[in-house]
Amino acid sequence: MTVAKWKDDQELFRLMREELFTAVVGDVMDASGLIHQFLPPGITPLRSDMVLVGRAMPVLEADCTGHTIAHQNRGVPFGVMLEALDDLKQGEVYVCTGSSPCYALWGELMSTRAIKLGAAGAVLDGYSRDTRGILQWNFPTFSRGTYAQDQAIRGRVVDFRCPISFANGVQVKPGDLVFGDLEGVVILPAEHEADVIHAALEKIRGENIVRKAIEEGMSAREAFDRYGVM
Repeated sequence: MTVAKWKDDQELFRLMREELFTAVVGDVMDASGLIHQFLPPGITPLRSDMVLVGRAMPVLEADCTGHTIAHQNRGVPFGVMLEALDDLKQGEVYVCTGSSPCYALWGELMSTRAIKLGAAGAVLDGYSRDTRGILQWNFPTFSRGTYAQDQAIRGRVVDFRCPISFANGVQVKPGDLVFGDLEGVVILPAEHEADVIHAALEKIRGENIVRKAIEEGMSAREAFDRYGVM
């Protein structure tokens, strides 16, 4: 079977969008011992056909009343959220967790800025808002749902480009590969991504052969015995 090659992230992202989906990537990581890589199941795309591939730019949010998170940010709305947003690079994903899921962490204006910077999408362990606007931009946004309550007097970004951890134990480091579709968001640690992608492509291409054989009349048992895939 041909070994897949890519020269840069742009080619890698295209390859993943065209051939892979989160289930097969998750299966491959399970088999290799990376068994805690899916973000919580409540984090889903705003529209079912959205696919997200990019490099993690982790963002740490915290609940906070009023306008104070620390001395240097006294009186500054959103903490360092604007700095985090402006620091997004081409192909990066704004991945945010840390707060209670009771207000929106993302909206249309943030999407507009992210698109201008070439960002790949946003993943929020909380809600998003301005849904019509985000959908019009077709910006890949994964969240716990839509809810208009603002973060301005309820939460602050306290750090970014730092390792973060979700409540289910999944850790996200700067530069990790983020892959999301209708069935969830999975994190591929940067140090394992090449092996995972190669194995996932081999698996999905094998499954395509099995699918064709079954379509042509082969039984499930015979297909499994012959190809070892089901």
